[in-house]
Amino acid sequence: MPTQSPPRASTALSRFTVLDLSRVRAGPTCARQLADWGANVIKIEAPERLEGGDPIGGPRHAGDFQNLHRNKRSITLDLKNPQGRAALLQLARSADVVIENFRPDVKTRLGIDYPALRAVNPRIVYASISAYGQTGPYRERPGFDQIAQGMGGLMSITGLPGQGPVRAGAAVADVTAGLFAALGVMVALLERETSGEGQQVETSLLESQIFMLDFQAARWLVDKVVPKQAGNNHPTSIPTGVYKTSDGHINIATTGAPTWTRFCKAIEAEQFMQNPDYVSNELRSKNRDKLNAEINAIMSAHTSSEWIERLNAQGVACGPIYAIDEMFADPQVEHLGIIAKMQTHDRGALDVMRQPVSLSRTPSAVVMPSPERGEHTDAVLQEFGFSEADIAALRKANAI
Repeated sequence: MPTQSPPRASTALSRFTVLDLSRVRAGPTCARQLADWGANVIKIEAPERLEGGDPIGGPRHAGDFQNLHRNKRSITLDLKNPQGRAALLQLARSADVVIENFRPDVKTRLGIDYPALRAVNPRIVYASISAYGQTGPYRERPGFDQIAQGMGGLMSITGLPGQGPVRAGAAVADVTAGLFAALGVMVALLERETSGEGQQVETSLLESQIFMLDFQAARWLVDKVVPKQAGNNHPTSIPTGVYKTSDGHINIATTGAPTWTRFCKAIEAEQFMQNPDYVSNELRSKNRDKLNAEINAIMSAHTSSEWIERLNAQGVACGPIYAIDEMFADPQVEHLGIIAKMQTHDRGALDVMRQPVSLSRTPSAVVMPSPERGEHTDAVLQEFGFSEADIAALRKANAI
């Protein structure tokens, strides 16, 4: 194991060493989850001379890259170089986790797939993230977040009725695949404590996106209902959606008869409760457009803040619809402290997002900025037992 400990974001996972071979977003998201809880995450990148063209994953000093790769260290290895591959195997002998998102055939061709790494370290947990899965008819296809959103059904239920498919405004498939991979890694590490053996952890953008459909998928699987676009209306809970006020829009969610009653009282429309078109959720759903038009006529009389105060006083879930800058300025968001300060090499102190989970004894922190390419190559290799002569030989062979 490394003889010197780098700064750690937490003590929670500080006993684990992670080799991150991944690029773009899903794999690095998985690695960030582990790094933010204190794992010794080593980002393994190709030497700059091998990349060429636009950087994979976006400009290195842009906000996206900086937010995604904090708390990691970076080394360079040419995995197509026999000496570079040999160096990776030496690192893997004392590592706990490997994360990769190569296409399934690429890692086998390079000789760095799970069987190859398990041969040198049976305790290794090997996390593979792909677009469509490690096996099956699409295993070799390239894939990205928007492709998975479309194939995974999300774009068919996003947007206004009849609008045509609409992508979500965030990288839903990428990020969830990374989160599920991190969860799988931690489950495998827990299991290893009893079995003494590692295992391969697999997920894909497609599987993760399908899983995120949740109740929408269950509507088809159980009741054979094909969900359609419902716009800003909730597909099954009525009235739940976006309503226009005198100065903007707000979200309102009413679920169940008690909430419906409180909602009617809050907007001073008790007559809705006696209207035969609205006496049940099924009838409110059937007459959704008529009901929403009547609600919007009432809502337009007051401002968003006035309605939010009035509805919350009656226990009706509601909230503003923020632009990103407005969201970060909200007093509850400020109270939660979702922003962390990160000191960078070239851009001074940057605001990045902290983990959205808090632990009372072993909290997460941002302790290292996103690294420069290969910034820690010599230090990391020395920690893994490489001598100065070994490192010089790797450099002479263009392996690092």
